[in-house]
Amino acid sequence: MKLPPQQVAVLEAASADEPRRIADLAAEIERPPETVTGAAFELEDAGLVDVVEETEEEVELTEEGREYAEDGLPEVRLYEAALDAGADDEPVSMGEVIGTSGLEGPQVDIALSNYARKGYGSIDSGDLAADPDADPSEDAEAAALETLAAGGAVEADDALDQLARRDLVAVTERTVRSVLLTEAGVTELMAGVESAEEVGQLTPDMLASGEWRDAEFADYNVEADAGEHTPGKTHVLRQASERVKEVLVGMGFQEMEGPHVDADFYINDCLFMPQDHPARNHWDRFALEQPEKIDELPEDLVERVERAHREGVGPDGDGYHSPWDEDFARALALRGHTTSLTARYLSGVAGEDVEPPARYFSVEKAYRNDTLDATHLLEFFQIEGWVMAEDLSVRDLMGTFREFYSQFGITDIEFKPTYNPYTEPSFELFGRHPETGELIEIGNSGIFRPEMLEPLGVEADVMAWGLALERLLMLVTGFEDIRDVHGTLCDLEFLRDAEVVY
Repeated sequence: MKLPPQQVAVLEAASADEPRRIADLAAEIERPPETVTGAAFELEDAGLVDVVEETEEEVELTEEGREYAEDGLPEVRLYEAALDAGADDEPVSMGEVIGTSGLEGPQVDIALSNYARKGYGSIDSGDLAADPDADPSEDAEAAALETLAAGGAVEADDALDQLARRDLVAVTERTVRSVLLTEAGVTELMAGVESAEEVGQLTPDMLASGEWRDAEFADYNVEADAGEHTPGKTHVLRQASERVKEVLVGMGFQEMEGPHVDADFYINDCLFMPQDHPARNHWDRFALEQPEKIDELPEDLVERVERAHREGVGPDGDGYHSPWDEDFARALALRGHTTSLTARYLSGVAGEDVEPPARYFSVEKAYRNDTLDATHLLEFFQIEGWVMAEDLSVRDLMGTFREFYSQFGITDIEFKPTYNPYTEPSFELFGRHPETGELIEIGNSGIFRPEMLEPLGVEADVMAWGLALERLLMLVTGFEDIRDVHGTLCDLEFLRDAEVVY
């Protein structure tokens, strides 16, 4: 029996006793795995081998998982700090223990949420107690992290499931193919198999020399599956962004642009956000180290904004009676919202002479030091928009939203009153997720307050909003986790296959 060389090599390397993996065969006969796979399927068509497919799980540590494998799980570090503070004898102030544990930011919440769950102790009224009988060396999650970090394998169990839920490991499935000789394959090997030199492709040289007349060409299997082709495509977020721009331009809006790094003055102070507001501390913002502050601010604008903060606006204005410091306002940071662009345009700093009626929008990134979860990332796209006109009302604002979202097939929208320092009245928007049926927040909006508009030199009404592009996409496509569309754990299969259809 004559077969192509690669098929002969695979047939001779295969076993009739136990399946041999494609990867092992490829290494042994020194041919690419894809060549061996093709030869194996051709031999299977001839009845000489069986191709066995199995699904295996691969477990890999995420960046956060690698960090905890090296430094220890937050709850374990909290327990060890609690023991050092004597919390196994009597409860100790939670703040004291956290301070000595070295935990920072989101790690504190993670440690507190898992501390009692794992039986390390209890937390009551700000005091923390440690169970002296708890043993971190028996922590199954910590042991699994150490094993994975050392290159070992961990079998599926409750600990692995918990690590996956905490996004400390990424579990993926892959198909493993193996080859097993059939009785017919053994018979042909015993009878003798010869290598037939076949030509797989007709070349110009063969035509010119006439060599093609004596060549034996390999059969071409027109029924064979084609290789998977994953060409580049426009990211689903970019598709959604472009569609949003088309809709808003069609509604008469002009696009804004401006810096991603800006002074706190434009990000917060111009929005009548008090300087002692909790959202303006270092936990919630990404401050710049170099350069640390903006060089110039318009003196007259700074004076008017400071006066609004200290004294308020109008005969009934009262201001905040809280500290206001220009040096603090000059600090540079990644913008926490794209409303900084709105402040620049309304004040004229952006170089636009805005007069009512006017409509502007942007679809740009904003940055916040949030805790990562299914609906929050450290950076996200915000659909910023505002309308300047006389005698605007909440009905105008709601009507704008209904018109905008209807362009995406979304009609089930709910509104909830809320508080913003820079708008009054204010309300949040909620849309119903098509898969889970849950209401998810999709934006925030309101009518800008006089305390914001008067210092900027605006005499008309301005209604404004900040909508989440990723959550709009959730309502359109049905995906449930924002990390599926961008970030280090994005779902490549979803990105390749998802269609943004309106």
